[in-house]
Amino acid sequence: MLSTVLLLALTLAAAVSDVFRKKIYNWNTYGGILAGLALSAAGGVWLRVDNEAGSRLGAWLGSPPLADAGWGLLTCGGLMVVCFVLFPGIGGGDVKLMAMIGTLMGWEKGLEALLWTFVLGSCFSLIILVWRVGPVTTVWRVVRLISTRLLRLPWLRPLSDEERVALRQRVFVAPGALAAVVIVRFGLIEVLEKVLEPRIP
Repeated sequence: MLSTVLLLALTLAAAVSDVFRKKIYNWNTYGGILAGLALSAAGGVWLRVDNEAGSRLGAWLGSPPLADAGWGLLTCGGLMVVCFVLFPGIGGGDVKLMAMIGTLMGWEKGLEALLWTFVLGSCFSLIILVWRVGPVTTVWRVVRLISTRLLRLPWLRPLSDEERVALRQRVFVAPGALAAVVIVRFGLIEVLEKVLEPRIP
């Protein structure tokens, strides 16, 4: 399926550039959005012209219907705009990346990929933080942060500026998005459930 190959290639390129250059390029995201809309439109037009040939072409393209692609763009992009406003770790490239994924996957699968992206991206960030600072130090600093800032307990020393900065770890959205796209597109959770399902005689 052409849209799957395109989706994986563009998300992989975004993940590589995000990890090594801390940037997701506009040619990647805008190009993916335009290509996704074009594939969906082409499949829809061909389906109206010739139903049988359009069905074959649609299966080969693997793109969602145009309305679904549009809703995916608006839904995933809109939710990411909210995250961009509320959370300082989210950048504009992350917003456009998830809008692209919503366009190529449709709104329902796009939302599923968005949720997986945040779960996996947060896990990646936590692993890097623990690796860099150490597990005991990380837990102790989080306990001190919660105790002094939220609970206002006077007997614990507040974190210094240096300790607070060390706890700030950016969320790896693009690598999380790549893993999320693979999980959702290939139905890996359903496959895992079938493998782990108890065999009834």
